[in-house]
Amino acid sequence: MNELTFEATKTAGEVSAILDVPSGAWALLAFAHGAGAGMRHAYMSGMSQRLVERGIGTFRYQFPYTEAGKRGPDPQPILLATVRSAVRCAATKGLPLLAGGKSMGGRMTSLAAAAEPLPDVRGIVFFGFPLHSPGKPGTDRAAHLTKVTVPLLFLQGTRDSLAKMELIEPVIEGLGDSATLHVADGADHGFHVPKRSGRTDDDVLDELADAVVVWARAASIA
Repeated sequence: MNELTFEATKTAGEVSAILDVPSGAWALLAFAHGAGAGMRHAYMSGMSQRLVERGIGTFRYQFPYTEAGKRGPDPQPILLATVRSAVRCAATKGLPLLAGGKSMGGRMTSLAAAAEPLPDVRGIVFFGFPLHSPGKPGTDRAAHLTKVTVPLLFLQGTRDSLAKMELIEPVIEGLGDSATLHVADGADHGFHVPKRSGRTDDDVLDELADAVVVWARAASIA
């Protein structure tokens, strides 16, 4: 792993990133964190490790607010600009490029792509798309997805309180062949599963990493 920095925006300055590219890598994911934790969160580390084991390098990066140790996310224009800057930096590594992230990170990636295609990005991966706030079901947050022009992979848990299955399934179906849904049975928004399921959180991480590989190969992304 290599730690580096890049300029998020002119006003926000530089942020940190971790580049992990295995020998023989066939793709690279620009991987944004969720709203409540940075790029070193256990989920981000665990998911990155499993993708790397499968030949997909990761470029994990911070948003300016996490870099500064703040709790509340930056204004959306700064988040979107940071996504673009991260993608530009990741694109210099010379591998077929994916982008996406955990929860908010994935949504900010697709919002940026909806406004203007992200250069060199061949597909977007959502590790739990946050379709609505807890206890406030709705689909308004998905309205922009019809403007995204690259393949989309949604990794969603059946117990996700930010994306009720009865709401997100029709949204994804409405996007047509460009969108793929992989359902992690029993997983919540953090992809945790109860002990009674007979599976562990590590099992779910392996399942999700395998799903990314299958999707990327099927979509001829690399």
